[in-house]
Amino acid sequence: MMSRSGRIPINIPDNAEVKIEDNIIFVKGKLGELSFNFKSNAKVEVKNNSIHVEKSGNSIFHQKMWGTVRSRIRNIVEGVSEGFIKELELNGVGYKATQKGKVLELLLGYSHPINFDVPDDLKIEVPKPTSIKITGIDKQKVGQIAANIRSFRKPEPYKGKGIKYKDEIIKRKEGKKK
Repeated sequence: MMSRSGRIPINIPDNAEVKIEDNIIFVKGKLGELSFNFKSNAKVEVKNNSIHVEKSGNSIFHQKMWGTVRSRIRNIVEGVSEGFIKELELNGVGYKATQKGKVLELLLGYSHPINFDVPDDLKIEVPKPTSIKITGIDKQKVGQIAANIRSFRKPEPYKGKGIKYKDEIIKRKEGKKK
């Protein structure tokens, strides 16, 4: 079995620097710096302003890790040069979000407001009370924080109330019949 994504070289943007030392890749860009330890799961080389990832062995494990290592490195390169954005929408009467310094305050129909502490390496904006925009350089962290905020009030299928991703489609169910 061959990895289809592992074969594709990763282009290095003009504003990014890549350095490889002892199975750790360091990528520095205009938005920050990230590193990834790929251990001995793959061979990574920088040639002609692009990163090439190759298998480091012929075992099934190395075949599986080849594409994974390439995807992680691509996400790091994209993160430090462009960044990642997740947008959430609040649907429901009285549901709103406000930002107070490094704390995101959510009013979600509970008897108390939910105060969510924003990590230092992420930026959360509230363009309007019913939308939240999360930006950062680490794709995994941006997605995890978005999922954590969404978990406070997941969208329900009858009225569609709750916190949903901007591009998420909620399958609606029909209510009780009389």
